[in-house]
Amino acid sequence: MAGNLQFDLVSPERRLASAQATEVQIPGAAGDMTAMEGHAPTITTLRPGVLRVLSADGAKAYVVTGGFAEISASSVSVLAERAVPVEELTPALLDQLIADASEATAVALDKDAADKAMADLLAMKAAVAV
Repeated sequence: MAGNLQFDLVSPERRLASAQATEVQIPGAAGDMTAMEGHAPTITTLRPGVLRVLSADGAKAYVVTGGFAEISASSVSVLAERAVPVEELTPALLDQLIADASEATAVALDKDAADKAMADLLAMKAAVAV
C-alpha cells in the first residue's frame, strides 16, 4: 500500500489545495511525472496541463498554465501561475486562457517555447473536454 505525502497547490489568487495524497501526477515541462512517497528531491517547471491528485478522498484534477513543483520524499508543493479546479473550468475561461496565450505567442521572443505552450493548452482543452 502506498504511503501518503503532503500536497499543497497555490496560485497568486488563492490556495487551492492542502491535503494528504497517495500520488500527484504533474505536467512537467520535460514530461509528465508522478510523485509518490519516497520520491527523490526534484524541482520542475510546469507546462500547461492537468495536474491530478489521488488521495483517500478520491481524485481531484486542476488545470495549470505553468509554474513550479517542488517534490521531496514526503511532500509536493506546486506554485502555479494560474490554477483552476477542473469542476470550476468553464468554456469561456478556457477560451480566455487560450486567447491570453495567443497574445503572448504573438510577441514572444522565444517562438518555439510560445508555440509549445499554445499546443499544450490546446491539448489540455481536448483532455478536459469542456
